[in-house]
Amino acid sequence: MNENSQKQEIQGNTTLSQDVKRLVIKIICVVVAGGLIFTFVFGVYRYADPGMKPAIRDGDLLVVYRVDKRYSAMDVTLFEYQGRLLAGRVVAVAGDTVDIGPQGLMVNGAYQQEDSIYEETTQFTGGVTFPLTVGDGQIFVLGDNRTHATDSRIMGCINVADTKGKIIGLIRRRSV
Repeated sequence: MNENSQKQEIQGNTTLSQDVKRLVIKIICVVVAGGLIFTFVFGVYRYADPGMKPAIRDGDLLVVYRVDKRYSAMDVTLFEYQGRLLAGRVVAVAGDTVDIGPQGLMVNGAYQQEDSIYEETTQFTGGVTFPLTVGDGQIFVLGDNRTHATDSRIMGCINVADTKGKIIGLIRRRSV
């Protein structure tokens, strides 16, 4: 046997069209796997609301983890309200009692020290009545931009099942 035939036996007799077909199949598999992951595990959403400034700005892309919806205080979640996509910081979970008074936000009888909030937390006229106890399967969320946020002070507690998931990443878009 000559040297060329030995190489062909080792490498296999594939043609260029067979190699291209294999490559196309691999690309399709990767695209399908990526699509499934970003359909069922993660999500990417464009945010268009001033309620979470400066942490999240209008036009930012949010990466959301859809699988784990066990929230704790300070998690940021994405939800829909009246056809708008909103983000909010979880301040209370099931069983917690929330009150907003002249001194600010109180959860379970303790005033909350929020370092990243630059405005006072006040009640909205026509909003929910305080004190409020968060029900099972619900969370109480507030926007970081407290004077311009549409949050649980207006709509009440949010059902965990109605949230899109936890925000785990942010892609800042500047003038794009």
